[in-house]
Amino acid sequence: KELAGFSGAKADDLRKAIGKKNRAAMAALKPEFVDGCQASGTSSAVTESLWQTNEKSADYSFNKSHAACYALIAYRTAWLKANYPAEYMAALISSVMSTKDKVPFFVARCEEMGIEILPPDVSLSDHEFTVVEGNIRFGLDAVKGVGHQAVEAIKRARGDGDPAQPTPSQPFTSLWDFCERVDARAVNKKAIEALIKCGALGSTGASRKGMLAVLEQAQAAGQKSQQDAQIGQGSIFDLEPSLAGDNGSAPMSALLRPAHPPIPSEEFDQSELLAVEKEAIGLFISAHPLKPLREALRAKVDCALGELGDKRDKDWVTVGGIITQAKKIRTRAGDPMMFATLDDLEGAVEVLVFGKALAEYEGALGVDEVVLVRGRVDHKEAGKTCVVAQSVDPFAPTDQEIAKAGEQAARAAAAAAAANRPLRVRVDAAQLPASFISELRQVLESFPGPAEVVLEMATGTGERRLRLGEAWRVSPGPMLAAELEQVLGPAALPVG
Repeated sequence: KELAGFSGAKADDLRKAIGKKNRAAMAALKPEFVDGCQASGTSSAVTESLWQTNEKSADYSFNKSHAACYALIAYRTAWLKANYPAEYMAALISSVMSTKDKVPFFVARCEEMGIEILPPDVSLSDHEFTVVEGNIRFGLDAVKGVGHQAVEAIKRARGDGDPAQPTPSQPFTSLWDFCERVDARAVNKKAIEALIKCGALGSTGASRKGMLAVLEQAQAAGQKSQQDAQIGQGSIFDLEPSLAGDNGSAPMSALLRPAHPPIPSEEFDQSELLAVEKEAIGLFISAHPLKPLREALRAKVDCALGELGDKRDKDWVTVGGIITQAKKIRTRAGDPMMFATLDDLEGAVEVLVFGKALAEYEGALGVDEVVLVRGRVDHKEAGKTCVVAQSVDPFAPTDQEIAKAGEQAARAAAAAAAANRPLRVRVDAAQLPASFISELRQVLESFPGPAEVVLEMATGTGERRLRLGEAWRVSPGPMLAAELEQVLGPAALPVG
């Protein structure tokens, strides 16, 4: 209003255009803005700088009070992550359980931090992700088809549902035991199937395939047991459960109660096991087919799938992962196309393959195939990111390539860790030569790098520590150490 002569309404039009990232509306207002600034005597340099600020604001901006709140939250969360990493990550994953794409992303972050994600367990898990001896136990609320009330019923059955009257938790010993003790009205067949598939009943020792095979029998037996208890019907042997034989043998009720048939020991093969696990919790947790290929795959892609949301619309990218779903259809025009779901260790994305690309690369688009996809990022649908594929190539590195990529990643991690460690130089101040400062500067300037230099001096009044500024940062190594030793001479002290 002051510089460009805009009315209040027109100034608000510009504000809306900036806030909505409406580049066309901004461009329409620019000539009037420039002319108005010129009429008010504003220099062309200032006018152009102001307009560039408007354009940058359309990328990302918010007011100072908002920035202050964000800064405080950023400080607090950084402190929590640094000092209580497992607790912080458990709370973070619990907060995004309803967002299927976020859980795998943060689970991958935990693994990089050295925090193990323990599988869900009906005898141990709670609603949310919880910390167990520095690791994180998967929350039951994150299992698909298992709602809050079902988890409450499971907790009551094992004896820890009422904080006011705590009792020793009684773990479930088998699928039969689980179905008899857990309220069948709260935990239906679909929920139990999901719990079996994700491994939440693995602590009973039975195979997942075997438990699924007898699930209907176990559920029916459990429902009958609960119905009998409700109407007061029971066996005569339930009247005196402690009754035992003269020789101190097991109670008669235990001996004469009908025995359940054994659960088949046959298990799914590895690929089937991982498929049912991912179906139940949205990610692979006991193993992941991409884990052995992690570093080799990273060396070939532009970014992880979880980072695609930060890319601009129509950006070209190369991404990689395993195809978990593939569906071929025909468009309204009758042309073939395919929807495929690509997963990596951090997330998933939908890949669209049209006409010519589909004809050329359809053979590589099978389920469970590991591939590299080159294509354009598409954000057209609100809240959804996909990749329109131009090419799809199988990714099958050799053992030597996998080993080499792992070694390169390890060296890079070690170099990054070394760069973050300050170089400590310990000296006896009484022994320093007069030319020390100029000689030290000359040596440090010869080895520029990212590492901070900390000068630790022993003086007559005690230890003193001096952190040198940005201009003094170095690249540590044996040659620098030799040069420093020569400059310091007898003033050098061992680094403790």
